[in-house]
Amino acid sequence: MATKHEQILKYIDSLPVGEKISVRQIAKELAVSEGTAYRAIKDAENKGYVSTIERVGTIRIERKKKENIEKLTYAEVVNIVDGQVLGGRSGLHKTLNKFVIGAMKLEAMMRYTGAGNLLIVGNRTKAHEQALKAGAAVLVTGGFDTDDSVKKLADELELPIISSSYDTFTVATLINRAIYDQLIKKEILLVEDILTPLKDTVFLKIGEKVSDWLRYNKETTHSRFPVVDETMKVQGMVTSKDIMGVDPETPIEKIMTKNPMTVNGKTSVASSAHMMVWEGIEVLPVVDEYQNLQGIISRQDVLKALQMIQRQPQVGETIDDVIASQLVDMGGRGKGEEIYRCEVTPQMTNYLGTISYGVFTTIVTEAANRVLRAYKRGDLVVENMTIYFIKPVQIDSQLEIIPKVLEVGRKFGKVDVEVFNQGKLVGKAMMMCQLLDRT
Repeated sequence: MATKHEQILKYIDSLPVGEKISVRQIAKELAVSEGTAYRAIKDAENKGYVSTIERVGTIRIERKKKENIEKLTYAEVVNIVDGQVLGGRSGLHKTLNKFVIGAMKLEAMMRYTGAGNLLIVGNRTKAHEQALKAGAAVLVTGGFDTDDSVKKLADELELPIISSSYDTFTVATLINRAIYDQLIKKEILLVEDILTPLKDTVFLKIGEKVSDWLRYNKETTHSRFPVVDETMKVQGMVTSKDIMGVDPETPIEKIMTKNPMTVNGKTSVASSAHMMVWEGIEVLPVVDEYQNLQGIISRQDVLKALQMIQRQPQVGETIDDVIASQLVDMGGRGKGEEIYRCEVTPQMTNYLGTISYGVFTTIVTEAANRVLRAYKRGDLVVENMTIYFIKPVQIDSQLEIIPKVLEVGRKFGKVDVEVFNQGKLVGKAMMMCQLLDRT
């Protein structure tokens, strides 16, 4: 039986795109408290199919496909630029495919403006009108208003006209940044990208017996299966260890491991890898927000995916990528004792103009990872790190990073990292890493 929260989410999801949503309306419609309705609306917003806009309200927007994650809806643009909607509110759910900066004569501007675009322009009423007629939405910069006739046209065509107090350059920068951030998100591999889907997943049901496990084991040669109830909620996991020496007529729920670890489709593959290595798990059930089975991932799937990520070119660089690219290998004194050099750029500093603690952490982590790869060709997950000495380091300083491998086992590595500036010790750290075999 679905909870009230689940029922509200399903109801919101079933609403047509562009529909306005209110706490009071949902509370009345589904006979729930306003607090329950509010929590469900916020959850739907986090899941990306609802958007709340100041002075407009909450509306149902298009659910994003992963391949189109870099595209924004007009509703998201309003929030990015702290905008005010002047007209065409019923079109806020639509997705824009390109934005055009109107810094040219009207005829030239219109050559670049088409359906699904967003024209960013100042107080040029004629341009607002022409853009709407061409099928484009309009973002008016500088906090300017537009004519009532243009607002009416926007309402008729269901194309938003938005006003922002920011100038054109700032607006374009804010939108670019939002798209860039989403490109980085797109590059993060999630469990839903690699899972074995439900239709290909073999699972047992409550009420089935050990004899059913034996039959599935013979058919698939697999030994680990999730156990679900009649509503498809995951209740347990059964492995070959659980059924050893057990009567074939024993009900599966008597011997299964109850409340097993599960992951959500939106969990990152790297996080799942860490969980599987740390807990010694070979297979994880993948569930939705209602704990219903969606599929499974195996340790092999995860390791293949992590290898694939390393070969992919990054579309959007994260802070870690930028710092790692600054680390130059200077050659070493031998296996397990490399020397790296890194220049402290302005972006790496805090408000005092010295190296930030977060950047220092990334530098020592990257150096330890690189030196451990000489021993293991697999992937690494940092288990814990202790920074037990750090001195202020100024902008433009040249750091020398010397990681020393203290111990390497089959499943872990221990590294001590020393950081020098002009021959003086400025930082020391100790790291323990989990090593993920690629076999």
